[in-house]
Amino acid sequence: MKIHSNAIIHPEAIIAKNVEIGPFTVIDKNVRIDEGNVIHNNVTITGNTTIAKNNVIFPNSVIGAEPQDLKYYGEQSKLIIGSDNTIRESVTINTGTEVGGGETLIGNNNLFMSCSHIAHDCIIEDSVLIANGVLLGGHIKIEKHAKLMGLAGIQPFVTIGQHSYVGGLSRIVQDVPPYMIVEGNPAKVRKVNVIGLERAGFSEDGINAIREAFKQLFRSETLNRNQILSELENQKDMLSEIKVLIEFFRNVDKGKFGRYRESLRSTLTNIS
Repeated sequence: MKIHSNAIIHPEAIIAKNVEIGPFTVIDKNVRIDEGNVIHNNVTITGNTTIAKNNVIFPNSVIGAEPQDLKYYGEQSKLIIGSDNTIRESVTINTGTEVGGGETLIGNNNLFMSCSHIAHDCIIEDSVLIANGVLLGGHIKIEKHAKLMGLAGIQPFVTIGQHSYVGGLSRIVQDVPPYMIVEGNPAKVRKVNVIGLERAGFSEDGINAIREAFKQLFRSETLNRNQILSELENQKDMLSEIKVLIEFFRNVDKGKFGRYRESLRSTLTNIS
């Protein structure tokens, strides 16, 4: 363990071996930090925060602060961070709220660039890139391998689908379908994220199937989305990528305002 003499560590914080902590970093009472983490100078880690292995946290980040939510009255909630994440300068990540289930969850191998904000009760899966200045409202879910470019603003309760790409400066108020490029204000689905899919190792057949589904879902002038989804569901030998798309849109239809997670408001449980 390499802790700078000017770091301030609460005696009840649990810090594993071989963790590096820089000067003027403050780690609060209810924080647990696993092995291999590198925490630079001037970082604040507070709240009921658990951090798994091999993360790197850069200066001026505030991790585990109270939710910025008018419905929060000091109840206990959590922030759980996985392994191998990079959290760059001045990133803020808040704990959950009681009405939101009580936890903000961060997966593995994510990159949070400078000045991005992850609000209460968000769920970030694995291998997500969140660029500089991206702002996530509460209760958002970002699925694996999604990329959000600089200064994008995401409405609370939105879902960003896997392997999607959100263009910089976009305002996102509805769920973003998997595999698609979305950009603009108001944001629109522009095309399939072909380059991203190729880099992720998708097969040519899989990409072509997604392209064909895109044409049907977003370019049809005769059928509505429900009819198109029904036709896709009746295809023989349906690829897994199309199953993901169908499930995503069916979930969106269960929600409100184009946001599936709006349907979960009444089912969210209190923290244990």
